[in-house]
Amino acid sequence: MNVRPTVLCPLDFSEASAGALRYAAAVAEHFATRLLVLTVEDPLLTEAVDLGTGVVWNPEDCKREMEKFVARTFGPESAILASIEYEVAVGKPAAEILRVARERSCDLMVISTHGLTGFRKLFFGSTTERVLRETTLPVLVTPPVDPGRVRLEEARKIIRRIVVPVDLSAESANQALIANGLAEALTVPLILVHVIEPLKTRLAARLHIASIEANRRAVAEDGLNELVAKMPQHLHPEALIAYGDPAEELAKVVRDRQAGLVVMGLHGSPMLGPRMGSVTYRLLCLTQTLVLALPPKHVDSAKRWLSMQGAAEK
Repeated sequence: MNVRPTVLCPLDFSEASAGALRYAAAVAEHFATRLLVLTVEDPLLTEAVDLGTGVVWNPEDCKREMEKFVARTFGPESAILASIEYEVAVGKPAAEILRVARERSCDLMVISTHGLTGFRKLFFGSTTERVLRETTLPVLVTPPVDPGRVRLEEARKIIRRIVVPVDLSAESANQALIANGLAEALTVPLILVHVIEPLKTRLAARLHIASIEANRRAVAEDGLNELVAKMPQHLHPEALIAYGDPAEELAKVVRDRQAGLVVMGLHGSPMLGPRMGSVTYRLLCLTQTLVLALPPKHVDSAKRWLSMQGAAEK
């Protein structure tokens, strides 16, 4: 059983995973937690090595390659090298990542949107997508670039503002609570955003659309105001309502407000509009900012990080 919290960072030796590794190391170093670096080998490749060349596949060889990659990323003299643990798994990447996260009782996962499969404009890595669909712990999703040296003490300059998309479901309160704690820790402004999607119905001609839209806006305003009222006013929390495609409108807010972090839920709410999970996936395709993805009803890990932040500041 782990005593110290653990940060898990999957590694595929790409530039994108090097960027994720830098963020994971910054978090682990700031909070004095364990950092577990994982790579997943394809079973077909390991069998091909054994059968085709007479060379027996050895996981220790993979660990040595990981150590070399990490040393190139941080520099051979970096103090972080001594605190990193390495693990090698064989199988399907997403399934193995989730298994290791579960078995090692990890508290946070840091993973890039893209990997060795390459950068595609409209889609992000299939492994990341599958992990997000099934994860039960918070996931910090990083852009597919190596940002260079990252220090959490300088995060305020990187993040600037936090955008929190909410669908006003029961999960929104927990999501806003965690985002509020991050905003307080970083002393950055907080923006709550609710996107109203246009009505799409063949009955539009028979309905009083203006009245329905006014009611939807009133409900959204009341819900946002209720969330904002629970937040410290020194954070200058804002509440925004946008109309249109949720992912596209959120991407515009992130870009226009120069936000460096989005705190999103990975839950669905069919009664209130499009599934927030699908919006998260599309937003990751449209923006290159940090996204903290929170699975439903699994906020204990996130709250634990916030309590640790308070202890670190003392």
